[in-house]
Amino acid sequence: MVKATVMSDATTANPGEHKSKETSITEGQTEVSLRLWARDDFRTGIWEVTPGTFKSTRPGYDEICQILSGTATITEPDGTSFDIGPGSLFVTPAGWEGSWTIHETLRKMWVVKDLPATTE
Repeated sequence: MVKATVMSDATTANPGEHKSKETSITEGQTEVSLRLWARDDFRTGIWEVTPGTFKSTRPGYDEICQILSGTATITEPDGTSFDIGPGSLFVTPAGWEGSWTIHETLRKMWVVKDLPATTE
């Protein structure tokens, strides 16, 4: 029998201990990620990050994000930016890059799908 995986409240669930954000430009910024479920090339969970700015890339995977709490501005290399907050839904496709400026601690639900491996 296949059973459902449930997180009763993703906005308040304890995701674990924050650790230093490796790609942060801001000293002291931390993050934590809790994987809820995974199978093969597909996984989902929640992620939280404290205020500051960091660089981000999507090498080899597409990501769908739903913001649960907090606010941020995401800026792409050409200067295009968009603000996100509770309820925002967006996709960062494989190959995407940009920077995130977190204004208040942000929590998102994420879904990641790896691209098929290519052989050269």
